[in-house]
Amino acid sequence: MLGAGIVFAAAKKGDVTPSAAKKSEASAMTPKKGGTLVFGRGGDSVGLDPAYETDGNSFMICDNILEALVFYKDESTALEPGLATSWEISPDGLMYTFKLRKGVKFHDGTAFNADAVVFSIGRMMKNRNVKFSGKGWDIPKQERPPEYWVSMGMDDTVDSIEAADDTTVVFKLKKIQAPFIANMGMDFADIISPTAFMKDPKGFIRNPVGTGPFKLVKWVKDDRIILEANKDYWDKAKGPYLDKLIFRVVPENSVRFLELKAGNVHMIDFPNPADIEMARKDPKLQVISQSGMNIGYLGFNHKKELWKNVKLREAVAHAINRKAIVDKIYQGMGEVAKNGIPPTMWGYNKDVPGYAYDVAVAKKLLAEAGYPDGKGLPEITLWSMPVARPYNPEGLKVGVAMIGDLGKVGINARIVSYDWGTYLKRQREHNQDMDL
Repeated sequence: MLGAGIVFAAAKKGDVTPSAAKKSEASAMTPKKGGTLVFGRGGDSVGLDPAYETDGNSFMICDNILEALVFYKDESTALEPGLATSWEISPDGLMYTFKLRKGVKFHDGTAFNADAVVFSIGRMMKNRNVKFSGKGWDIPKQERPPEYWVSMGMDDTVDSIEAADDTTVVFKLKKIQAPFIANMGMDFADIISPTAFMKDPKGFIRNPVGTGPFKLVKWVKDDRIILEANKDYWDKAKGPYLDKLIFRVVPENSVRFLELKAGNVHMIDFPNPADIEMARKDPKLQVISQSGMNIGYLGFNHKKELWKNVKLREAVAHAINRKAIVDKIYQGMGEVAKNGIPPTMWGYNKDVPGYAYDVAVAKKLLAEAGYPDGKGLPEITLWSMPVARPYNPEGLKVGVAMIGDLGKVGINARIVSYDWGTYLKRQREHNQDMDL
């Protein structure tokens, strides 16, 4: 399923009444400096070292504290200079040379430079073929795999990283990779303070130090994360505009909405779809939405012998009524995904036919898989997300709908769920049969 990203925002008095909406548009374009924004979200961050995280709640914080060599433009996949002011690609496509921004400092006062880039990206390499321009650091052994780096096959792409001088970094590749620049703008490629990391490699995950517009003040696990403005931020034209940011954890979608209406938080994300129409009618609230860039999908654990049976996988695909899930649970604010790429991204293929909902076809495929009417098939575990995401606003309800559909063709399944951090950890251990 493909969902729309939804955020609710509480307006200041008089800002968004229907008659005042147009008048406020011009003033809304001019940011007001100062103040504290309280953001209500469904789950806490798992960790704050971007090299090792995969979840949106972690990256939401990292994006305010840390920065990459290149940035994505607002509401776009187009790229622009970030901590690198420019870059050149060799004619053979195997060497990328980045020129770095001068005068930038990390939150701990140490200088951002080419060696910091080599350290930050080089620490993810399996074979650390890196060269510093200065003394450099003896990078500690990784505590766990850098998941994005590994899953994207970056060790098969990057051969070496070298600091040619204080403001020049050279990446040499093993093979041509067209999206390499775009990859360097992703969260896993954020640049960290080597000095801060080396002081406490294991503790850095809770105390990140970057070059971003905000600095970490406090993290109360499963309650709140507090950030304050980086007064020395290098881009004076773009902020930070706020004095402080507070990210509050309010797990229940409905409670989060009530907290917004009560004025205890200023913004929330991923509300219950059923609450959206109510919010649109409230003159004190704004509903901000845009097409999603994620896909909600049901994954099969291919480490289990069961799912090597293609007919069984196809039976599951045809058994689930995805249109009904979009209509009833997403309240129509989404669409049935045909493939693993959303329409908002390049590479999307509208001609992929997908798997139509068809109980008869599902039963036929189940029999061909060797399990007529589900006979002989063990109970299947379906892991459902405990937090709201733009592509899956109510994970448990989606899971319940799916096991209901599977039951109609003879597949017996049950829901499994944990708190968000445990869910991600155990998911990596591959205990599940299927997961959302």
